[in-house]
Amino acid sequence: MMLLRELVEKNRVCFHHSFNNWEDAIRAACQPLLDDGSIEQAYVDSIIATVHKYGPYIVFAPDVAMPHSKQGAEGVNNTAISFMKVEEPVRFLEDNRDKDARLFFTVCAVDQDKHLENMEKLSELLTISPDIIGDLLDAKDAKDLLLIDQKYDNPASKITKDKG
Repeated sequence: MMLLRELVEKNRVCFHHSFNNWEDAIRAACQPLLDDGSIEQAYVDSIIATVHKYGPYIVFAPDVAMPHSKQGAEGVNNTAISFMKVEEPVRFLEDNRDKDARLFFTVCAVDQDKHLENMEKLSELLTISPDIIGDLLDAKDAKDLLLIDQKYDNPASKITKDKG
């Protein structure tokens, strides 16, 4: 699989319990990319402004959001993906639970080709197994992400997390 391992190794993962609003969730989801210089605050502001304008287009499946802004958005220095898991669902629309999210994959790209590479990596991850979303929702820390990566990178090995 490698994407989860890459995100952990580059310190592009974070875990939170809950947020008061979706704007704060997006800010937190972007933080690893701000920290490593992949993006600047202008990109975070652009994502939030775009969701205000067009609605929660970033929630592409129940529990899964992909914060991003338009191609060529200001404040992108590097092509990257980060991961954030939230225990309590983040509500984007009061009357539509299908637009709640707990898994956030923030993406940024310097050009269209790199954007397509990001989408391909993310698609491979999210379609590797019908169980992957559930496994990611169960993850509590970076170590769990590495176990998930290992599980799907080598399906023959039966890696289980010690629940004790």
